[in-house]
Amino acid sequence: MKKILCFAHRGASGHEPENTLSAIEKAIVLGADWIEVDVYAVEGELIVIHDERLDRTTNGSGLVMDTTLEYLRSLDAGKGQRIPFLREVFDCIDRRAGVNVELKGHGTAGLTVSLMNEYVHEKGWRNDQCIVSSFHRRELARVKKLNPRIRIGIVIGGFRRHYQKFIAQFATHSVHPPVELVNAEFVRDAHERGLKVYVYTVNQSEDIARLAAMGVDGIFTDFPELVSTR
Repeated sequence: MKKILCFAHRGASGHEPENTLSAIEKAIVLGADWIEVDVYAVEGELIVIHDERLDRTTNGSGLVMDTTLEYLRSLDAGKGQRIPFLREVFDCIDRRAGVNVELKGHGTAGLTVSLMNEYVHEKGWRNDQCIVSSFHRRELARVKKLNPRIRIGIVIGGFRRHYQKFIAQFATHSVHPPVELVNAEFVRDAHERGLKVYVYTVNQSEDIARLAAMGVDGIFTDFPELVSTR
């Protein structure tokens, strides 16, 4: 059976506060092939956080996009961790794993491409060590227009949204469906279209085994050891 890539979902978020440097370091220790993080653009900087609001994952409150960078960086994101910059994530990983950046907010595409270009040209990273994914197809399209060499992944939600039109327009590396959407037919169809299938978010061993039997290419999990030790 082929190796399934392990994507640490927001880092090893089952063990450490999600989207923090401690979660990322833990994921690498646990053998993750890829680290997945989420980004918004605030005051021209890419900050790593999943929710639109601060309340669930920090000791702050309010909307991420309505606050200042200074306020965001003053918050506790769990166990004394700060909300990191995407640059800090790249520096922490230091090519020990790949990076999947999910674009959550508008205006993130250009900043993400610029940062990836910098790390490829100046710090020894390769384009194939980076994936940019999103539900926001306009942001993905902008990534591909700015740098066609960057791999993009289209995230789909609870329904089978038609993504064929998008992949016909823009060379797409992967499709990222939720675990409840995936069956053998879905995997076969995606593979026939030249796409990798990376499934989120899978934390049960029986689900991992079922997906492996279907031939998926990668799994997002909060517990990287469940996939990396298979």
